[in-house]
Amino acid sequence: MGEPQLYGLMMDDYPLSLTTLVERAELLAPGRKVVYRRPDCAVHRTTLGDCAKRARRLASALTELGIEEGDRVGTLMWNQPEHLEAYYALPAMGAVVHTLNPRLHPDELAFIAGDAEDRAIIVDESLLPVLDSFKAAHDFEHVILVSHSGETPDATIDYESLLNNTSDPAEWLEPHERRAAAICYTSGTTGRPKGVLYSHRALVLHSMGAALPDAMNISARDVVLPVVPMFHANAWGIPYTATMMGAAMVLPGPHLDAESVLDLLADEHVTLTAGVPTVWMAMLKAIEAEPDRWDLSELHRLLVGGSAVPKSMIEGYQKHGLTIVQGWGMTETSPLASTSIVPPELDDAEDDEKFEYRARQGTPAPFVDIRARGEGGELIPWDDQAMGELEVRGPWVAAAYFGGSGAEKFTDDGWFQTGDVVKIDQHGSIRITDRAKDLVKSGGEWISSVDMENLLMGHPAVAEAAVIAIPDDKWDERPMAVVVLKQGVEVSPDDLRRHLSSHFAKWQLPERVEYIDEIPRTATGKFKKTALREQFVKSAV
Repeated sequence: MGEPQLYGLMMDDYPLSLTTLVERAELLAPGRKVVYRRPDCAVHRTTLGDCAKRARRLASALTELGIEEGDRVGTLMWNQPEHLEAYYALPAMGAVVHTLNPRLHPDELAFIAGDAEDRAIIVDESLLPVLDSFKAAHDFEHVILVSHSGETPDATIDYESLLNNTSDPAEWLEPHERRAAAICYTSGTTGRPKGVLYSHRALVLHSMGAALPDAMNISARDVVLPVVPMFHANAWGIPYTATMMGAAMVLPGPHLDAESVLDLLADEHVTLTAGVPTVWMAMLKAIEAEPDRWDLSELHRLLVGGSAVPKSMIEGYQKHGLTIVQGWGMTETSPLASTSIVPPELDDAEDDEKFEYRARQGTPAPFVDIRARGEGGELIPWDDQAMGELEVRGPWVAAAYFGGSGAEKFTDDGWFQTGDVVKIDQHGSIRITDRAKDLVKSGGEWISSVDMENLLMGHPAVAEAAVIAIPDDKWDERPMAVVVLKQGVEVSPDDLRRHLSSHFAKWQLPERVEYIDEIPRTATGKFKKTALREQFVKSAV
């Protein structure tokens, strides 16, 4: 018996399967509420237990349709209970849930569905026009419709009828932690989107990491509203983390405007919410316009990620007693990889220093390793001065893309190259200075567009700002600022340059400032700098 003891084989080899998360909720938190809003704005209620029961019927019905272990099933839905049921049912029956982003171009959707070889798709009735725009390019064997009108078009299967007409609810497959559970496709990459195939093990470990106090800090006492869509990087893992902990969930459906979200936050006594900065910019504007309209006293944490959070926005929410926690991650990191929680060493620091820290992307989650390489390939020191491309590895970080594309992003020693250019301080706190493709290199020196954007958005007249590189005969590239002003306010380019001069040298300041009504966004809500380059770079040449 010496050798088994030496290698720890006396411990139970318990499988880390998503099935166990769903079964735990069924057993320990079946009555926890799930509130959801339909496209017609009506608010409905169910429970975690009922969603789990319906997920078992969904699994049984899909099996009867011929869906087998390893098959990919697409979803084209909002944050709604049927989507949660698919999150539960498909991995537990051995299939793979594939969330499709309805905001993508039809050509991209057709490519993604074809690349994943989706056999079936579950679609909300409000998104049928999106499905119609690309389904001719990919032959789904089954189209399952979540109908709100009671109508079921030809060649579709009604979701409720499917569940009601199935045989006994399914017994889940024997759990296996290495089995594929979900697949998401990257956005904003060069070339075609790339698939990231998640295992049960990765998503369970991610759920455990996300629930920790210095991450999302989700417990059974929480009421969680994910504004981030369930078709965007697994809604940052929130559906699985909340299920694991037995937290109540509020699902906003397609209604992500500021007033709709604020109404739900107040009415349902939400304690934790999550979304991209553009959502919170609009919400802050609404709160400032009517500060007494919504009671948000129970909301203790706003998780913000997807792009850098301006310090001014963190300060703006704090004035209303609301705490923003910035996180960083990617589709390839499941996605949570770091969070910016003020460390105990700064407990007695001035507020401004704490705000500066919270505007960083923070320290890596347990089990996520980080390093960064400079232009010459050397590892940069953690001195918060040197810049390099961030590399990560860990149990919920991708080791390859689905189908083998993009192999150049993965190093021989097992690290993923993120494309984010960062500085790292002596405590391991990350500060993203740019995407590698968005850095401005002027006269051989790097200028951070992210830092410049955040400072611009701290100006009282500026609602949004993006900075891009434009060609320059003398300096190779120069930064150009694209600015959206707040309603009824004016500010000159010289005033903006004076504002920037508090943190940027004179040679770094943008000579050109353009004012526009709205900054174009990607399908995941980030600023679409490619569109700005197309619009402005030609006129600069």
